[in-house]
Amino acid sequence: MPETASHPPGFVEEMSHFLKWCQRNPVTAFALAAVIGVLVFFLGWLRLFTNDVESLAVWAWRAWSPEGNQEHSRIVPFISVGLIWYHRNEIRNAIKLPSNTGLFFTGIGILFYVLSVRCLQPRLGLVALPFLLYGSVYYLWGKQVARILLFPCAFLFFTIPLEAAEQATNNLQFIITGVVGFLSNIIGINIQAVGTTLTAADGTFNFEIAEGCSGIRSLTAMAMLTAVYVHLTQDRMWKKGVIFAGSAVFAVIGNIGRIFTVILVARFFDPNIAGGIYHDYSGFVFFPFALLAMLGLGKLLNIDFKDLITPQPPVGAGGIPGKKGGDGSTYDY
Repeated sequence: MPETASHPPGFVEEMSHFLKWCQRNPVTAFALAAVIGVLVFFLGWLRLFTNDVESLAVWAWRAWSPEGNQEHSRIVPFISVGLIWYHRNEIRNAIKLPSNTGLFFTGIGILFYVLSVRCLQPRLGLVALPFLLYGSVYYLWGKQVARILLFPCAFLFFTIPLEAAEQATNNLQFIITGVVGFLSNIIGINIQAVGTTLTAADGTFNFEIAEGCSGIRSLTAMAMLTAVYVHLTQDRMWKKGVIFAGSAVFAVIGNIGRIFTVILVARFFDPNIAGGIYHDYSGFVFFPFALLAMLGLGKLLNIDFKDLITPQPPVGAGGIPGKKGGDGSTYDY
């Protein structure tokens, strides 16, 4: 009989496994419930910020706004949960041995949270969250489960608002302006690139490269996407590091492609459309350019150059390596 393909268990089956685990391990299950309760109370309920009117969760949700150029951080917790679900088989099969080492990481998280309350800096509270979760996992289930969940916990660092660092990205505006001006002139669109302004030589349009076109929004979004990509596709730490370090370059490439298409629309269609509705909805153009750059680097790092450099023996009939005769024909050994 042909073998039937095994399908990963669904949500209901996983919950059934979890409930059975709770019955077999009542003490650990109680500790898990206590950890969840403490985190919900201190992070989601207790109002310690903004003159004691907002909890950390409420403050973070408000900070993840379009005005702060980091609204994509709202999906970070859901992605983290999705990654945990993705690794559910590994978690189920891992050896679970509680370890006091987890208390070290939990202590670091508590320290950051206390500092956030004392200094009235909610960002430090968000820094505490990955440490608290990772330390709790390490304490309850041990090293193997903690290793599997390290990335989903660390991914929560992307919840930290970074709009205060917007000024650090100013140089990217000049880079994007210069490159777009250069590309435009190459294809015959006469553009004057001065500072962060792109002006048509005939005066038909004028665009200012704003911070939002090259700043924290695109950098953090691309860094998030690259982090997930390398986690799921790369098997070597050095490859993950190289590709992730390139996320800033991918963001610049994506923004160059986006602004360049705005210039094309302005030149060949209508400047008002280019600077209006097209600009507002041209974010979809950013990701194809950035994704192609990311995937291209990933492909490049995974090329086996030994196969390209080492000459391969000629292949005879039936795919068997053979020798070439004097007339150029191939015969088998």
